[in-house]
Amino acid sequence: ALQLRPGDKHCLVARSECYLKLGDTENSLKDAEASLQNDKTFSKGLYQKAETLYTMGDFEFALVFYHRGYRLRPELQKFRLGIQKSQEAIVNCIGSPSSVKLENKEDLCFLSRQAESKKAKQKLQIKLTKDQKRTSKQERVRNPQTERQLLGELYADKAYLEKLLKDEDLMKSSTKQGIKVKDLVLGGIAYLDTRTEFWQQQKPIYARVRERKLRQQRWIRDKKQKPAEAARYIVKSMEDIDMLLTGGSPEESCKKAEHVLKTIQGWSDDEVPNKNELIGNLHNCIGNAQIEMGQMDAALQSHKTDLEFARQNNLPDAISRALDSIGRVYAKIGKFQQAIDTWEEKIPMAKSSLEKTWLFHEIGRCYLELNKAEEAQNYGEKSLQSADEEGDVEWQLNANVLVAQAQVKLKDYQAAIVNFEKALEKAKLIHNDDAQQAIIIALDDVSKSFIKELKEEERE
Repeated sequence: ALQLRPGDKHCLVARSECYLKLGDTENSLKDAEASLQNDKTFSKGLYQKAETLYTMGDFEFALVFYHRGYRLRPELQKFRLGIQKSQEAIVNCIGSPSSVKLENKEDLCFLSRQAESKKAKQKLQIKLTKDQKRTSKQERVRNPQTERQLLGELYADKAYLEKLLKDEDLMKSSTKQGIKVKDLVLGGIAYLDTRTEFWQQQKPIYARVRERKLRQQRWIRDKKQKPAEAARYIVKSMEDIDMLLTGGSPEESCKKAEHVLKTIQGWSDDEVPNKNELIGNLHNCIGNAQIEMGQMDAALQSHKTDLEFARQNNLPDAISRALDSIGRVYAKIGKFQQAIDTWEEKIPMAKSSLEKTWLFHEIGRCYLELNKAEEAQNYGEKSLQSADEEGDVEWQLNANVLVAQAQVKLKDYQAAIVNFEKALEKAKLIHNDDAQQAIIIALDDVSKSFIKELKEEERE
């Protein structure tokens, strides 16, 4: 696909995901960054870059890109989950901010393998205190007891591979494909070493010791689930719910969300400080799964429950998300006026030009379905203006088509032709062949209507 359409950002993200599944983080990062080259606000590219950085253990930079994506698309649950798991991983590595002391010997900077500024040529160094030196990477990873705890069942596999290295005859042999057995064994050991370091950063042994000390100091009371454990359970569960839904298993996603909802309802506010926000979020997840299953009445009720929790707890982002979801359900079941009313309530909450673009477009589309062409044209023009501000070609295409369709209903054929031609230019620009064909057919129909109107005027 990339040979046919070089630089296609959706293809690059898809290939990046495949590289990441294979453990090839270097190529995964290259493709993720390439998808953002011409569009820094491409949410899928931002998420993929963040996921890759997280997998590489660059939790701080992963957090940066999760935040960027969240600011652009706050309605997407995956960015919020990314922020939570990155923050947790950072705290697990270094403890709470108050427990870390850095000595500023020279330049103190935020440095990463994938540093944002490639122009920086000076070498920056962070010097740790004596206490921190004792927990250096080499000392922690090379300890057999530490490795056993981190690798779990995989520790036996690593021991087996290391034992194979001692068999000189076997190491000199090759597979039928010509690959040296020694290279395969060393590759397996290297992979397990990499995973050990990554898992240690996510939940290092010394962080567990620190948690036990906190319990002894009664920071966490006996017989209550530790907040850190609760947070990990929630983050992992929300990831599973989202993965099941995006993977085409809405039934399983719904069951999982309902189970998690039932579980956290039995927890105290101390264990889950944002309990009400989370309950609303889970109702949103259940509603999204019900939409995919075609259970529209149930979905509408779930999203209304989400809205109720959001309003009770004064959560603006959650209110905006719930209104968006409710509007979508109404639109899907053909209740276009209710969808319009719901979405118009959301308009003041829209934070970005991109969000306004699709919101205005959806409202305009509903007005078109109700044969209210003037209102549809008005919202189509608003959508186009926001798309121009954002510089999003795909939404410029959608908005031009909406305006043109409204003008056809208003019998303003000349203006409709102009907007269809603009839309055709946008479709060619992003190589959307299906859109091009549909617009050409629409242009042909409008041109015929325009010619017919001119002939009737001549007769008169």
